[in-house]
Amino acid sequence: MSFAPVYDDRSRALILGTWPSPKSREMAFYYGHPQNRFWPLLAALTGEPLPVREDIAAKKQLLLRHGLALWDTLESCTITGASDASIRDVVPNDIAGLLRKAPIRAVFCNGATAYRIYTKYQQPLTGIPAVRLPSTSPANAACSPARLEALWGAALVDWIVK
Repeated sequence: MSFAPVYDDRSRALILGTWPSPKSREMAFYYGHPQNRFWPLLAALTGEPLPVREDIAAKKQLLLRHGLALWDTLESCTITGASDASIRDVVPNDIAGLLRKAPIRAVFCNGATAYRIYTKYQQPLTGIPAVRLPSTSPANAACSPARLEALWGAALVDWIVK
């Protein structure tokens, strides 16, 4: 099963991953692999200090302070390791249901697989087109941290509450 979504009544933008990696499942929270660039990227974009890796409450508060929500596109799937290419037997999360609970008006996908799954299963239900952003995964070594910050920053600039 996936993790619960992180959101509140001030969340305006939803960031979607695909499915928790083995390291994330071990930590019981999103982007738990120490080499994943998600949390350093969000800290840079929000001007916040980087939360300690194990401090889940601080990570949630970083998101919520800035009007962001976080979830995965999949409720369950069959996967080998952390390889998105191996995903099968997908059961999508109820993203449309989440959007009825929060004032989310924009959807951003962390990588191509999250984007593909969202556009196939959820966009017809939500009516909100997603923005595909480069993956923060360490497997996406072709995209430097500076390039990630530039691309994510340009996409999220109007959605991050400062």
